[in-house]
Amino acid sequence: MAKSKFEYVKQFETEDKLLPNCWIVVRIDGKGFHRFAETHNYIKPNDERALDLMSKSAETVMEEFKDIVISYGQSDEYSFVFRKATNAYNRRASKLATNVVSLFASSFVFNWPRYFGTTMMQYPPAFDSRTVLYPSDKNLRDYLSWRQADCHINNLYNTCFWKLIQEKNLTPAQSQERLKGTMSSDKNELLFKEFEINYNNLPALHRKGTILVRTPKTSMENGDLDLSLQLQHTGSARGQRSRSTLSNKRSSRPNIERLHVDIIGEQFWSDYPDILNPK
Repeated sequence: MAKSKFEYVKQFETEDKLLPNCWIVVRIDGKGFHRFAETHNYIKPNDERALDLMSKSAETVMEEFKDIVISYGQSDEYSFVFRKATNAYNRRASKLATNVVSLFASSFVFNWPRYFGTTMMQYPPAFDSRTVLYPSDKNLRDYLSWRQADCHINNLYNTCFWKLIQEKNLTPAQSQERLKGTMSSDKNELLFKEFEINYNNLPALHRKGTILVRTPKTSMENGDLDLSLQLQHTGSARGQRSRSTLSNKRSSRPNIERLHVDIIGEQFWSDYPDILNPK
């Protein structure tokens, strides 16, 4: 850049470099997505087209930023975890947050027709972003557990809320009043007694959200036999991978696996030890 007498203005930029040796989490969140979902006729309580589009956008971010070791998404939010030692953008908080959210948003718009067909986007969606540091592995796991617990709480409420509206013909206000003050056990009982629904049998995508992890390229080059053997381990995280990963197992693009499993307990972290302890 050529020097000029105006260059002094650079001195007004503030230093926002993040502390070293900490996990960096960039979380993006849809702005006013209740209105966006209503305007674009999202299916209630869960629109799998929208959830798949969110995950596709998150995969685009992970393909660009190789230092992201795990991502977690639910509803209209996604969290991206950068490895402790990352030096992406010299660990500048503003650079990380803005680059992640802008790429996510552009991917969301770019891929909209793939998931919503001829449904035209009525106005541009917006996402905000924030950058948070977590110094220990426990802090990071607790953060991810918090987001998954939030997914469960919201989905259980929304499932009850919309069932009362769609099948009992309650108004939104009546449904809200019916659920006011109820505990999780009350909502589970309501679903079972009034709608013959066992909440635990609902899609794991809706109950647990989506976890994106990287898998070695060799795992997608060993053919269907290797994949079928992995799928036999139904009790493990690897046994419940998304169909989208299997259909793209021979893709030349980075292999990013979608999981809809529990990340609060120990099983997931045993299955994917490299996330916290990269080789």
